[in-house]
Amino acid sequence: MSIPYEYYIALSGLLMVIGLVGIIIRRNIIAVLISTELMLNAVNIAFVAFDMKLHDVAGQVFVFFILTIAAAEAAIGLGLIMAIYRLRKDVNIDTLTELKL
Repeated sequence: MSIPYEYYIALSGLLMVIGLVGIIIRRNIIAVLISTELMLNAVNIAFVAFDMKLHDVAGQVFVFFILTIAAAEAAIGLGLIMAIYRLRKDVNIDTLTELKL
C-alpha cells in the first residue's frame, strides 16, 4: 500500500506556508534562515512527489541541486550572521537596516 502523492503535495504546501509565515513574522536572522531552509525542503518534497507521480528522474536531479544550493546558502549565511553578531552584538533584522557598520 502506497501513500498517495497528494498527501506529499499537501505536506509540501503546509511546510511552505510555515516557512513563509516564519520569514514574515520573525525578526531574528537565524529564524529567517531556518524558515528559508524549511521552504527549500518543501520544494524538495514537491519535486519528489511529482517525480513519483510522473515516474521521471528529473525531480530527483532538481532535489540534488537544491540541496547543494541550500548547503552553500546555510554556510555563507551563518558566516555572515557570525560576522554581524561580532560587530553589533545583535542579530535582530530591525536593527540591521543601516549599511554603515
